[in-house]
Amino acid sequence: MDSANGKLLIVDDEPFNVEILSEWLDDAGYPSHGVESGEAACAALNEDQAGYDAVLLDRMMPGVDGIEVLRRIKQDPHLAPLPVIMQTAKAGSDDVLEGLQAGAHYYLTKPYNKEALLAIVATAVTDYRRYRRLQAEAAGNARTLGLLEQGRFRFRSPTEARNLAGLLSSAAPNGQRLVIGLNELFLNAIEHGNLGISYREKSALVQTDRWVSEVQRRLQLPEHAHKRVELRYQRHDDLLEFLISDEGPGFDWRRYMEMSAERAFDNHGRGIAMARALSFDRLEYQGEGNQVLAVATARNDPT
Repeated sequence: MDSANGKLLIVDDEPFNVEILSEWLDDAGYPSHGVESGEAACAALNEDQAGYDAVLLDRMMPGVDGIEVLRRIKQDPHLAPLPVIMQTAKAGSDDVLEGLQAGAHYYLTKPYNKEALLAIVATAVTDYRRYRRLQAEAAGNARTLGLLEQGRFRFRSPTEARNLAGLLSSAAPNGQRLVIGLNELFLNAIEHGNLGISYREKSALVQTDRWVSEVQRRLQLPEHAHKRVELRYQRHDDLLEFLISDEGPGFDWRRYMEMSAERAFDNHGRGIAMARALSFDRLEYQGEGNQVLAVATARNDPT
């Protein structure tokens, strides 16, 4: 990929909108390719599945509309993890909910706000590049963990979490799907559980690009030095169980199992819902929310 920031596909039936979005993205260092119909968007994605890091998708278009393009993306196993930022003038809760249910975990309303656009784009691209890196690592792992029936692991940092997610994903034929969800749950246990960073705090930190530095700062604090996330892994024939426990007080996990209309425009908060939708057959939080059981079948992904 040529750009350090990533490449975006812009889909809008209004040429002026494509032009202004392309200009804003280019100024911020994001190259883009613009198309003016849903049909052209599907063709561009099918032609170059690995070439984009996010899609800016207009909801209301003649012919193949944004919702149909979104559904086609999420039904393709190669394109499903690709973040879609739905842009719409219809910001009613029912309209937003329809997009969320179809797989749009990022939302923008028209008329555009440049700062909000770039913040959402940065979050979507960063998340997707992390997924791509994890998937590449998972694909490169030998499947020796397929012989492991049970295990116990303890870790404290995002780097350790990423390495463990990549390693454990080799326990299953569908490891490239599994690694996304494991990494999200691991990071949630570290950052929100052990380090106590609230949803509101993370929103501000992401907005000001201080998220990574704040995580590193808190990891160094004496009150967090002893804290670990524990993972217990168990294999039952073709069923994989991951029990993840942190040392935090817990949280109201029910709010985050699905993407909700009121949080659709936030710059984060999609990890648990995405893990549930993309990686696991069952996801159950227990107790106060500082323990979660994730279950996946060890099956091959469709091709």
